[in-house]
Amino acid sequence: GAILTAEHVLEREDDDIKVGLADGKVVSAAVVGRDATTDLALLRVEASGLATPEWRSPEGIRTGHVAVALSRPGNAVRAQLGIISAAAPSWRTPAGGELAAYLQPDVEPSWGFSGGLLADVSGKAIGMNTSGIVRRTPLAIPSPTLERVVRMLLTQGRVPRGYLGIAAYPVRLPKAAREQLGQSRGLIVIGVDPNSPAEQAGLVLGDVLTAIEGTAVRHHGDVAARLGPEMVGKAVTLRIIRAGTVQDLRVTIRERAGAA
Repeated sequence: GAILTAEHVLEREDDDIKVGLADGKVVSAAVVGRDATTDLALLRVEASGLATPEWRSPEGIRTGHVAVALSRPGNAVRAQLGIISAAAPSWRTPAGGELAAYLQPDVEPSWGFSGGLLADVSGKAIGMNTSGIVRRTPLAIPSPTLERVVRMLLTQGRVPRGYLGIAAYPVRLPKAAREQLGQSRGLIVIGVDPNSPAEQAGLVLGDVLTAIEGTAVRHHGDVAARLGPEMVGKAVTLRIIRAGTVQDLRVTIRERAGAA
Protein backbone atom coordinates (compact mmCIF):
# COMPACT_ATOMS: atom_id res chain seq x y z
CA GLY A 1 0.00 0.00 0.00
CA ALA A 2 0.97 3.67 -0.30
CA ILE A 3 0.88 6.27 2.47
CA LEU A 4 1.26 10.02 2.00
CA THR A 5 2.92 12.11 4.69
CA ALA A 6 4.72 15.41 5.21
CA GLU A 7 8.18 15.49 3.65
CA HIS A 8 9.78 17.52 6.43
CA VAL A 9 9.08 14.88 9.09
CA LEU A 10 11.37 12.40 7.32
CA GLU A 11 15.13 12.45 7.66
CA ARG A 12 16.85 13.07 4.34
CA GLU A 13 18.56 9.65 4.39
CA ASP A 14 15.98 7.87 6.53
CA ASP A 15 16.20 4.15 5.71
CA ASP A 16 14.49 2.92 8.87
CA ILE A 17 10.96 4.31 8.59
CA LYS A 18 8.25 2.70 10.70
CA VAL A 19 4.53 3.30 10.23
CA GLY A 20 1.87 2.54 12.81
CA LEU A 21 -1.34 1.24 11.27
CA ALA A 22 -4.89 1.60 12.58
CA ASP A 23 -4.97 -2.03 13.77
CA GLY A 24 -1.95 -1.45 15.99
CA LYS A 25 0.62 -3.10 13.73
CA VAL A 26 3.92 -1.37 13.04
CA VAL A 27 5.35 -1.95 9.55
CA SER A 28 8.46 -0.83 7.70
CA ALA A 29 8.16 1.72 4.92
CA ALA A 30 10.27 2.78 1.96
CA VAL A 31 10.28 6.20 0.31
CA VAL A 32 8.75 6.15 -3.17
CA GLY A 33 9.43 9.84 -3.76
CA ARG A 34 9.38 13.24 -2.11
CA ASP A 35 8.74 16.85 -3.06
CA ALA A 36 10.06 19.47 -0.66
CA THR A 37 8.33 22.34 -2.47
CA THR A 38 4.89 21.02 -1.49
CA ASP A 39 6.14 19.20 1.65
CA LEU A 40 4.89 15.81 0.47
CA ALA A 41 6.48 12.36 0.67
CA LEU A 42 5.03 9.07 -0.57
CA LEU A 43 5.80 5.86 1.32
CA ARG A 44 5.36 2.23 0.29
CA VAL A 45 4.39 -0.29 2.99
CA GLU A 46 3.80 -4.02 2.96
CA ALA A 47 0.14 -3.80 3.92
CA SER A 48 -3.20 -4.13 2.20
CA GLY A 49 -6.71 -2.94 2.85
CA LEU A 50 -5.58 0.50 3.98
CA ALA A 51 -8.50 2.85 4.53
CA THR A 52 -8.72 5.96 2.36
CA PRO A 53 -10.61 9.13 3.31
CA GLU A 54 -13.45 10.63 1.33
CA TRP A 55 -12.10 13.86 -0.08
CA ARG A 56 -13.90 17.10 -0.79
CA SER A 57 -12.91 19.76 -3.26
CA PRO A 58 -11.37 22.97 -1.89
CA GLU A 59 -13.95 24.88 -3.92
CA GLY A 60 -16.64 26.05 -1.57
CA ILE A 61 -14.43 26.05 1.51
CA ARG A 62 -14.64 29.49 3.08
CA THR A 63 -13.06 31.39 5.92
CA GLY A 64 -15.00 30.59 9.07
CA HIS A 65 -15.98 27.03 8.16
CA VAL A 66 -15.58 24.58 11.04
CA ALA A 67 -12.77 22.04 10.68
CA VAL A 68 -11.24 19.22 12.72
CA ALA A 69 -7.48 18.56 12.64
CA LEU A 70 -6.66 14.89 13.21
CA SER A 71 -3.24 13.59 14.20
CA ARG A 72 -1.77 10.47 15.76
CA PRO A 73 1.39 11.32 17.69
CA GLY A 74 1.25 8.00 19.56
CA ASN A 75 -1.16 5.09 19.87
CA ALA A 76 -4.26 7.28 20.06
CA VAL A 77 -5.80 9.72 17.60
CA ARG A 78 -5.81 13.37 18.66
CA ALA A 79 -8.42 15.85 17.42
CA GLN A 80 -8.47 19.65 17.50
CA LEU A 81 -11.62 21.62 16.69
CA GLY A 82 -11.20 24.94 14.93
CA ILE A 83 -12.20 26.98 11.92
CA ILE A 84 -10.66 27.83 8.58
CA SER A 85 -9.02 31.12 9.50
CA ALA A 86 -7.87 31.90 5.95
CA ALA A 87 -8.95 30.52 2.57
CA ALA A 88 -7.80 31.72 -0.83
CA PRO A 89 -7.35 30.42 -4.40
CA SER A 90 -4.21 28.78 -5.76
CA TRP A 91 -1.02 29.73 -3.97
CA ARG A 92 2.70 29.20 -4.53
CA THR A 93 4.82 28.11 -1.59
CA PRO A 94 8.08 29.91 -0.70
CA ALA A 95 9.96 26.92 -2.18
CA GLY A 96 8.09 27.23 -5.49
CA GLY A 97 5.46 24.48 -5.17
CA GLU A 98 1.94 25.20 -6.35
CA LEU A 99 -1.06 24.48 -4.12
CA ALA A 100 -4.57 24.40 -5.54
CA ALA A 101 -5.77 26.52 -2.61
CA TYR A 102 -4.46 28.27 0.49
CA LEU A 103 -6.19 26.75 3.53
CA GLN A 104 -5.10 27.77 7.03
CA PRO A 105 -6.89 26.34 10.08
CA ASP A 106 -6.64 28.06 13.47
CA VAL A 107 -5.29 25.00 15.29
CA GLU A 108 -2.03 24.41 17.13
CA PRO A 109 0.52 22.54 14.99
CA SER A 110 1.50 20.23 17.86
CA TRP A 111 3.50 17.00 17.72
CA GLY A 112 2.05 14.70 15.07
CA PHE A 113 0.10 17.47 13.32
CA SER A 114 2.01 17.29 10.02
CA GLY A 115 0.84 14.39 7.87
CA GLY A 116 -2.58 14.22 9.54
CA LEU A 117 -5.96 15.08 8.06
CA LEU A 118 -8.03 18.22 8.20
CA ALA A 119 -11.70 17.24 7.97
CA ASP A 120 -14.99 19.09 7.76
CA VAL A 121 -17.92 18.53 10.12
CA SER A 122 -19.31 15.77 7.87
CA GLY A 123 -16.05 13.83 8.12
CA LYS A 124 -14.85 14.52 4.58
CA ALA A 125 -11.15 15.26 4.24
CA ILE A 126 -10.27 18.85 3.33
CA GLY A 127 -6.53 18.34 3.04
CA MET A 128 -3.34 17.03 4.62
CA ASN A 129 -2.00 19.06 7.53
CA THR A 130 1.51 20.47 7.55
CA SER A 131 3.50 23.06 9.44
CA GLY A 132 6.56 22.63 7.22
CA ILE A 133 5.71 24.91 4.30
CA VAL A 134 5.66 28.11 6.36
CA ARG A 135 7.41 27.67 9.69
CA ARG A 136 5.00 27.10 12.58
CA THR A 137 2.03 28.02 10.40
CA PRO A 138 -0.67 25.33 10.15
CA LEU A 139 -1.77 24.71 6.57
CA ALA A 140 -3.80 22.05 4.78
CA ILE A 141 -2.63 20.83 1.38
CA PRO A 142 -5.83 20.38 -0.71
CA SER A 143 -6.78 17.17 -2.48
CA PRO A 144 -6.10 18.33 -6.09
CA THR A 145 -2.49 19.08 -5.11
CA LEU A 146 -2.14 15.75 -3.31
CA GLU A 147 -3.44 13.85 -6.34
CA ARG A 148 -1.18 15.70 -8.78
CA VAL A 149 1.98 15.22 -6.72
CA VAL A 150 1.23 11.57 -5.93
CA ARG A 151 0.84 10.79 -9.64
CA MET A 152 4.27 12.26 -10.35
CA LEU A 153 5.90 10.50 -7.41
CA LEU A 154 4.43 7.16 -8.47
CA THR A 155 5.55 7.50 -12.08
CA GLN A 156 8.83 9.42 -11.70
CA GLY A 157 9.78 9.30 -8.03
CA ARG A 158 10.05 13.09 -8.00
CA VAL A 159 8.37 16.28 -9.17
CA PRO A 160 10.51 17.79 -11.96
CA ARG A 161 11.36 21.47 -11.55
CA GLY A 162 12.64 23.79 -14.21
CA TYR A 163 16.09 25.32 -13.87
CA LEU A 164 17.29 28.62 -15.35
CA GLY A 165 20.45 29.21 -13.34
CA ILE A 166 20.45 32.84 -12.23
CA ALA A 167 20.60 34.85 -9.04
CA ALA A 168 18.55 38.02 -9.31
CA TYR A 169 17.24 40.95 -7.31
CA PRO A 170 14.05 43.00 -7.82
CA VAL A 171 14.65 46.50 -9.20
CA ARG A 172 12.53 49.41 -10.42
CA LEU A 173 12.72 49.91 -14.17
CA PRO A 174 13.71 53.23 -15.75
CA LYS A 175 10.86 55.42 -16.94
CA ALA A 176 11.41 54.66 -20.63
CA ALA A 177 11.33 50.91 -19.98
CA ARG A 178 8.25 51.24 -17.77
CA GLU A 179 6.41 53.00 -20.55
CA GLN A 180 7.60 50.57 -23.24
CA LEU A 181 6.90 47.36 -21.32
CA GLY A 182 3.95 48.43 -19.19
CA GLN A 183 5.49 47.23 -15.94
CA SER A 184 7.39 48.99 -13.18
CA ARG A 185 9.74 46.29 -11.91
CA GLY A 186 12.00 43.49 -13.12
CA LEU A 187 14.83 41.30 -11.83
CA ILE A 188 18.44 42.36 -12.28
CA VAL A 189 20.81 39.44 -12.80
CA ILE A 190 23.53 39.37 -10.14
CA GLY A 191 24.78 35.83 -10.78
CA VAL A 192 24.80 33.25 -13.57
CA ASP A 193 25.57 29.58 -12.87
CA PRO A 194 28.31 28.06 -15.06
CA ASN A 195 26.99 25.82 -17.86
CA SER A 196 23.42 26.75 -16.93
CA PRO A 197 20.61 27.39 -19.42
CA ALA A 198 20.96 31.09 -18.61
CA GLU A 199 24.66 31.13 -19.46
CA GLN A 200 24.09 29.16 -22.65
CA ALA A 201 21.39 31.63 -23.66
CA GLY A 202 23.80 34.55 -23.20
CA LEU A 203 22.49 36.15 -20.01
CA VAL A 204 25.13 38.25 -18.28
CA LEU A 205 25.45 40.18 -15.04
CA GLY A 206 23.48 43.41 -15.15
CA ASP A 207 20.79 42.17 -17.52
CA VAL A 208 17.29 42.90 -16.22
CA LEU A 209 14.82 40.06 -16.73
CA THR A 210 11.32 41.41 -17.38
CA ALA A 211 9.35 38.50 -18.87
CA ILE A 212 9.43 34.76 -19.51
CA GLU A 213 7.45 33.55 -22.52
CA GLY A 214 5.46 36.78 -22.57
CA THR A 215 4.54 36.73 -18.86
CA ALA A 216 5.95 39.62 -16.82
CA VAL A 217 8.32 38.80 -13.97
CA ARG A 218 8.62 41.30 -11.13
CA HIS A 219 9.88 39.14 -8.27
CA HIS A 220 11.32 35.69 -7.62
CA GLY A 221 7.92 34.06 -7.27
CA ASP A 222 7.09 35.00 -10.86
CA VAL A 223 10.17 33.11 -12.07
CA ALA A 224 9.31 30.05 -9.96
CA ALA A 225 5.80 30.11 -11.43
CA ARG A 226 7.27 29.80 -14.93
CA LEU A 227 9.59 26.90 -14.06
CA GLY A 228 7.06 24.19 -13.28
CA PRO A 229 7.27 20.54 -14.39
CA GLU A 230 5.61 21.29 -17.73
CA MET A 231 8.44 23.67 -18.71
CA VAL A 232 11.31 21.18 -18.45
CA GLY A 233 12.86 20.67 -21.89
CA LYS A 234 10.96 23.54 -23.50
CA ALA A 235 12.53 26.45 -25.35
CA VAL A 236 11.15 29.76 -24.09
CA THR A 237 11.73 33.44 -24.75
CA LEU A 238 13.28 35.66 -22.10
CA ARG A 239 12.72 39.39 -22.42
CA ILE A 240 15.56 41.40 -20.95
CA ILE A 241 16.85 44.94 -20.78
CA ARG A 242 20.57 45.24 -21.60
CA ALA A 243 22.25 48.62 -21.59
CA GLY A 244 18.86 50.31 -21.90
CA THR A 245 17.72 48.21 -24.86
CA VAL A 246 14.94 45.62 -24.74
CA GLN A 247 16.04 42.28 -26.20
CA ASP A 248 14.67 38.74 -26.49
CA LEU A 249 16.76 35.63 -25.83
CA ARG A 250 15.82 32.00 -26.38
CA VAL A 251 16.63 29.49 -23.65
CA THR A 252 15.87 25.81 -23.13
CA ILE A 253 14.75 25.08 -19.57
CA ARG A 254 16.47 22.11 -17.97
CA GLU A 255 15.42 20.04 -14.99
CA ARG A 256 16.84 21.17 -11.67
CA ALA A 257 19.29 18.62 -10.30
CA GLY A 258 18.05 17.03 -7.10
CA ALA A 259 14.43 17.93 -7.77
CA ALA A 260 13.37 14.91 -5.78
